[in-house]
Amino acid sequence: MPRKPIIAGNWKMNCTQPEAIQLIRELLPLVSSDDLSDRVEMVVAPPFTALAAARQELAASTISLAAQDVFWKQSGAYTGQISPAMLVDAGVRYCIVGHSESRGRFGVPEPDFDETVLRHFGDSDETVRRKVSVLFQFGLTPICCVGETLAERKAGRTDATVIGQTERALQGLTAEQVATLVMAYEPVWAIGTGEVCDAPEADRVCGLIRATVERLYGRTAAERVRIQYGGSVKPSNAVELLAKENIDGALVGGASLKATDFAQIISAAPHR
Repeated sequence: MPRKPIIAGNWKMNCTQPEAIQLIRELLPLVSSDDLSDRVEMVVAPPFTALAAARQELAASTISLAAQDVFWKQSGAYTGQISPAMLVDAGVRYCIVGHSESRGRFGVPEPDFDETVLRHFGDSDETVRRKVSVLFQFGLTPICCVGETLAERKAGRTDATVIGQTERALQGLTAEQVATLVMAYEPVWAIGTGEVCDAPEADRVCGLIRATVERLYGRTAAERVRIQYGGSVKPSNAVELLAKENIDGALVGGASLKATDFAQIISAAPHR
């Protein structure tokens, strides 16, 4: 079953509103061909403060809008959080959850706080599961990130970590829901480091995610679910990565902040 590749640009904590407008205006002429929009789905994920400006600029385009996170309540006394209802109101279609930069470090004693370890904000497998579930309730599509740290890879725990995160993130969903979401394999050691998981290994782990989906939700869901690779994706490695059987796109960080680089990555998506 052919799966349409999906290339998403995660802008992270970058771009004021004027900068977001400028970046989109530079990108659109580079990716506006009918051939490109027919064979690849394009997504950008600005910071929350730039969503409205980005929505306006993208209105006449085929590029979808994504958010970088969500809280699992519709409203309430949750200072600093963004609800799924707010994302719907902002015109968002996709939402990234479980990114390694949002996982794991909340509550670490101050002397142990390490600014170079980008795992600060407390997401756990359980909060990721809640976020995935609530996004479906509001008609939004999760881009759910999983991936191992360097220590886990060195200890031979890559497969166990990725399988466990996938199982827990998808718990409680229907096979139909799983078939429509997007998974993103993002090895933590490759995010923002310039290091990239080599294409055969990235394909193997994405295949492991697909096999986990098949075991839990059946063959149809496994054939339909799209699995991205993320981690220092750039024009120089995009063609090799995106050609792999189990890699259905890319979740792009730094390279998505340069219109020409992001356009080259999008153009590298194969016909399927």
